[in-house]
Amino acid sequence: MRLGVLDIGSNTGHLLVVDAHGGAAPLPAYSYKQPLRLAEHLDGDGAVTRTGIDLLTTFTAEAIGVADDKGCEDMLSFATSAVRDSVNSDDVLAHVRDRTGVDIKVLSGEDEARLTFLAVRRWFGWSAGRLAVFDIGGGSLEIASGGDERPDVAWSLPLGAARLARTHFAERPDEDALKSIRKTIRAEIARDAGNLLRTGRPHKAAATSKTFRSLGRICGAAPSAEGSLVPRTLPLAALRTWIPKLVAMTPQELADLPGVSPSRTHQIVAGALVAEACMDIFDLAELEVCPWALREGVILERIDRFSVV
Repeated sequence: MRLGVLDIGSNTGHLLVVDAHGGAAPLPAYSYKQPLRLAEHLDGDGAVTRTGIDLLTTFTAEAIGVADDKGCEDMLSFATSAVRDSVNSDDVLAHVRDRTGVDIKVLSGEDEARLTFLAVRRWFGWSAGRLAVFDIGGGSLEIASGGDERPDVAWSLPLGAARLARTHFAERPDEDALKSIRKTIRAEIARDAGNLLRTGRPHKAAATSKTFRSLGRICGAAPSAEGSLVPRTLPLAALRTWIPKLVAMTPQELADLPGVSPSRTHQIVAGALVAEACMDIFDLAELEVCPWALREGVILERIDRFSVV
């Protein structure tokens, strides 16, 4: 069957059209996305602004048209942390539903981590053994670990690259401010690190998301043009070398780096600090970058349910 997957993230609205069948990998057929930057369209009270609501509504209406044009039989729609954490999330989603007819489901942070873990498990297979998965989104960081398809532990932290960029990087931080940000990030991750560590050291540690892909590319991973089957890693040693350089770069210099979108230059330092902290705290020399993430996890769960029925 042909499915449309509408992913309303903190940075981007993304419609992925896939051909999905039980026992086969979802085959991407078409992609349509727009930079909504909802994590940055929040007012002082934490509510999505009128501008953010209008951007989301317009994109959703456009996505329906694209899905219809591409022959989608069904649409799976979900939103993550920017909508989840906003104080007016119910009103935002009601507005979108009234204007477009699309009922967008808000995923909990735990579900986001769980579904991302499912996608990474299916990508690497059982030979990966005990798996740890890290996903830096725009609004949150998801962490999950386990030996099966359902993680033993899965949790979400408010350490997304866009969120941190908005709260800590409106201006370039000086050395003292950078130390304070680094300390805050690490304390947040370390608080619940025992959840993962006590279940056993992972045999494979993997990373998903645009932020990790960009960092991997900066640190020497193969470009996307070489295809999804090429192994890509993010080594801690290389990332540590790059972080001081990234901090010192201008937005234009960051945009000129391989794998960095101009719309995300302001987030790359924040994302790099979170990635470094994850590897340090969990004693990981590198992370293997997985091309599958949350969208694929949502699709796979839908296929599994459909196959059982």
